[in-house]
Amino acid sequence: QVRLVESGGGLVQAGDSLRLSCATSAHTFATYTMAWFRRAPGKEREFVAAIKWSNVYTEYGDSVKGRFTISRDNAKNTVYLQMNSLKPEDTAVYYCAASSRTYLSHSAFDYDDWGQGTQVTVSA
Repeated sequence: QVRLVESGGGLVQAGDSLRLSCATSAHTFATYTMAWFRRAPGKEREFVAAIKWSNVYTEYGDSVKGRFTISRDNAKNTVYLQMNSLKPEDTAVYYCAASSRTYLSHSAFDYDDWGQGTQVTVSA
């Protein structure tokens, strides 16, 4: 089991930026596919972004394309989510997830390990 710890959430205004980090305990982190999901109050969990081990292949949810960027530092066992031009509708708890599968997936069912989440609140 991989331990994941998110950080970097907070309260910001619309148009601001935040960078989330997810530190992992995985000895084989470099081989994992990593992703960010979010859950807003009263809504289902939503795919945000995913990145393969190579740091080359990424995918994004439609609502964040062009504003959010996922990246990873395999030397630091850490994955990041840079969030720019934040909107009130981005308010949610953001979760980091890890998968030993080699393909990118938008489905939460394909991810085996999850962090505890970090709250992001964007005020209008």
